[in-house]
Amino acid sequence: MALLEVHDLEVCYGVIRALHGISFEVNQGEIVTLIGANGAGKTTTMQSVVGLIPKKSGVVTFDGADITKTPCHKIVHLGMTQVPEGRRIFQELSVYENLLMGAYSMKKDQADFKQDIEMVYERFPRLAERKNQIAGTLSGGEQQMLAIGRALMSHPKLLMLDEPSMGLSPLLVDEVFKIIKDINKDGTTILLVEQNAGKSLAISDRAYVLENGKIVLSGTGSELASSEMVRKAYLGG
Repeated sequence: MALLEVHDLEVCYGVIRALHGISFEVNQGEIVTLIGANGAGKTTTMQSVVGLIPKKSGVVTFDGADITKTPCHKIVHLGMTQVPEGRRIFQELSVYENLLMGAYSMKKDQADFKQDIEMVYERFPRLAERKNQIAGTLSGGEQQMLAIGRALMSHPKLLMLDEPSMGLSPLLVDEVFKIIKDINKDGTTILLVEQNAGKSLAISDRAYVLENGKIVLSGTGSELASSEMVRKAYLGG
């Protein structure tokens, strides 16, 4: 069953058309990846879906409801949460305070909030160890864990991750992709935007290739990983 459906999405920046009527879907329980070069339209797609930038045309349906014109803050309440490119944590706040902000819009009582904090600390023990540390002093990998943990505080049905491996060492990249798989295994559907095509296709149920604002190829993760076009363009084959 489709959790997210995007039909004929078109986005323009002034007179420049960034997305040319793209359509895709994310089914319940899947990991779906959008891959493509810089400027292909991956981040624009994600930001448009969550309502951060306006759509010129198209329809976005989430969990059976039309959210095309729904404001971003209301989309979070429906169960869609984004971890933005560059993490965008609150640098001057502590780890604990960042997690608190992740639950801000959910109006949790104290017991629920404590339970959710413990859930994040159990998944990310390093965040528990550094809960009182200023977030801006964390390593890149720890900041990415914090950004994901903050998103999980809203109990998303769909977690959208924009370039989660960017700027990380190879060892930490492996750890981040393991975390994504574990989150999915625990029942959260994932939409992933990622330049590391090899790693992302390896964990994806399905994937779409974006070029110049158009979807030019789609299939299972394994199908795209073995595609000659994808190997040449994105896998160094």
